Amino acid sequence: MRMIFLGPPGAGKGTQAVKLAAKYGIAHISTGDMLREHVRNETELGKEAKIYMDSGRLVPDELIIEMVRRRLKKEDSKKGFILDGFPRTVKQAEALDELLKSEGIVLDAVVFFDADEETLVRRLSGRRVCPNCNAIYNVYNEDYPSEDCCKNCGVKLVQRDDDKPDVVRQRLKVYEKETAPLLAYYKDKGNLIAVDASLESDEVLRAIEGLCGGKDDSN
Repeated sequence: MRMIFLGPPGAGKGTQAVKLAAKYGIAHISTGDMLREHVRNETELGKEAKIYMDSGRLVPDELIIEMVRRRLKKEDSKKGFILDGFPRTVKQAEALDELLKSEGIVLDAVVFFDADEETLVRRLSGRRVCPNCNAIYNVYNEDYPSEDCCKNCGVKLVQRDDDKPDVVRQRLKVYEKETAPLLAYYKDKGNLIAVDASLESDEVLRAIEGLCGGKDDSN
């Protein structure tokens, strides 16, 4: 199972990637997580990336691709992987294609998490975060704590500025503008599949497994 997950903020890419990675023992590769890990461990790539991050600039594609290349060589990636939210542009997709080709890796699918704007705004604007332990909750979920306090540490939950409805709508506009060419790119290649991300989480998981054939190894 070797896949790319694409979709707007709030579509549930990360949630499904975590579930599938755990179920099949494959790698969940998030470029954001990789960047933070390299910076935290003060690797050469991390030090270089930190220079850009500290100055508010985007980390160059070349650095991200090199991080992905190294991550794909780890043992869990050899059985399979899910690239979560990367690539974001056609240029990144082309660079990733070259990397995968050089490593002899063939993608099984590029999964697009499709959901309407109102569903995404509702999900993101309902998100609350613990400022102490970073636990995430949603006011629309049945298990949301009644006192608006984190179940782990009791700290009052907060709403991030970028999860407020007006900001969410702007984020979605930017995403649509940047990502439309990327979806066309993979559609032209014939490996783009779409799932209805507005469904319940377990239904989305079953849909992905059904579309991808439930592949669980590198054969």
